[in-house]
Amino acid sequence: MGPTPTIVSFAFQPLFSLHTGGVVALEALAKPGRGTAHQLLAEARREGRLTDVDIALAADATRQEAEHHSPLPLHLNLTAPTLAAPAESFEPLLKALADAGRRPREVVLEIGPPFSRLPVDQICAGMRNLGELGFRMALDGLGRGDLPLTLLTSAPVDLVKLDRGLIRRLSDDDAAVAVVEALLHYTSKTSLRLVATGLETEAQLAVARRLGIRIAQGTLFAEAGPEPEWPGVIPAVPDPRIEVAVPGPRVRDFLRPATTVPTGATCEDVLTVLAEENGPTGIVGVDAANRPLWSVDRTRFLVAVTGPYGHALHAKRPAERLADSPHTIRADAGALEFLELVTDADWGRTGDDVVVIDPAGKCLGVVLVTDVVRGVAEAKVEEAAALNPLTRLPGTDTVAREVDRRINAGEPFVAAWLDVDSFKNVNDTAGFAAGDDLIRVLGRTLTELSADHRRMAVSHVGGDDFLIACDVDEIAAIAGRLLDTPWSAEGLQVTVSLATLVCGTGAIASYREASRLLAPLKKRAKAVPGSSWVLGRPGSDRVEVLRGITRQTVPERRELSRPA
Repeated sequence: MGPTPTIVSFAFQPLFSLHTGGVVALEALAKPGRGTAHQLLAEARREGRLTDVDIALAADATRQEAEHHSPLPLHLNLTAPTLAAPAESFEPLLKALADAGRRPREVVLEIGPPFSRLPVDQICAGMRNLGELGFRMALDGLGRGDLPLTLLTSAPVDLVKLDRGLIRRLSDDDAAVAVVEALLHYTSKTSLRLVATGLETEAQLAVARRLGIRIAQGTLFAEAGPEPEWPGVIPAVPDPRIEVAVPGPRVRDFLRPATTVPTGATCEDVLTVLAEENGPTGIVGVDAANRPLWSVDRTRFLVAVTGPYGHALHAKRPAERLADSPHTIRADAGALEFLELVTDADWGRTGDDVVVIDPAGKCLGVVLVTDVVRGVAEAKVEEAAALNPLTRLPGTDTVAREVDRRINAGEPFVAAWLDVDSFKNVNDTAGFAAGDDLIRVLGRTLTELSADHRRMAVSHVGGDDFLIACDVDEIAAIAGRLLDTPWSAEGLQVTVSLATLVCGTGAIASYREASRLLAPLKKRAKAVPGSSWVLGRPGSDRVEVLRGITRQTVPERRELSRPA
């Protein structure tokens, strides 16, 4: 087969996990010297050379990407008619992968239109044949062209990529949102991943995240460039536009020493280490600067080397030929972020050791997936034990941590204290059971509010007292919901008091100081008849009464002096 008929370069665009912000793969995009890749393939089809050109482009992309030695999975594009080609037609691609030191299972073949030129069963058979070679498969261009639903439901694929035309309509088209919701339901039932392509605006990103799309790519995150802008090891550093809250234990809490060998070690060298008593579950190949370049999983390596002819074929050859690109993560990442990284990066390697690196990309040790799963489970049990039995809300520590986090990050915020007026009278008049019911209803309302306001933290301090931390622009809606609700216990009308402290950047030094300043504000709120809301600021004696239920006797807004 001859070379591609025109000079073609390639641009590489990353795919991001919307859960961790980490880069999980690279897609190679053909850039012909004249026209577009679509026009190039259309011309090749007219000349009867579509298969040759299609596979040659994939091989050329592999060779160009190999110059930069990225450890990320590589996405290559093929058109559906190429799936009918005999196995020997793919030899140029397999040779390019071998020359680049990649194996087919590190490659995702994105199959795109036209689909109508082949029967669905023939397309599926072609995908299965490529899958037997080790390739992972994806369907590209869903929402564009001629991809039939029968193919979507029967193709042996790991990924389905939504066309950018549908994504562009997400922020202002309810019909487009409904279609994506239906597709997400389908992919969740079939263990597929839905990828949003062509994200260009923050509004599109917000809708994609709200719907639960896990993987995305587009110019909002990174332009396609002529070379991957990353070194050999890719830390899963969150994109600054993707805000991820990662509570619970951290990766460093599970760190174990890594078993390392030089990158030039032979298979026999690695086998010797693995065969030792209490040998490691994996080995990391590091360069002279202690940066991980490849990793070996014990089970997969031993199967390859100890099988028939395995030792003769591999013993004296570099271990890298049987190694994988390492999963890497920074030490300060959260445990849940760690699990998302492993899941999003490579569906077939969720049991591998993960290499922990410092900011310079140097190996600090490894983390076992089983350790993290166990640790997260234990943390969840401890968290559940700390929940208030009436409201299932966490205790004071949750808001305390959130306030301290915002102070350290230099973020403005509001700290608030909510309680029921004359709660003892509720218990004395309506009974303890009615009082408990009232607290449960308040707890449910606060839980619903925290679901609607994703940066809001809530704690149930005990009894009828609740603490809130939220953004400054969220407090009005939160207060409105709490104060406009007609609270009652067994027919007894009940009012609530809300004291809020608005803290600008650098206004206070700690959660302890915030709680001290809230105490007199709470007293002022309870001095206002009816359900009330007062607001104060650190360093100011000015207290604003923003709400009072009886307008004739209590003005909507007045100023009080804080006692000395």
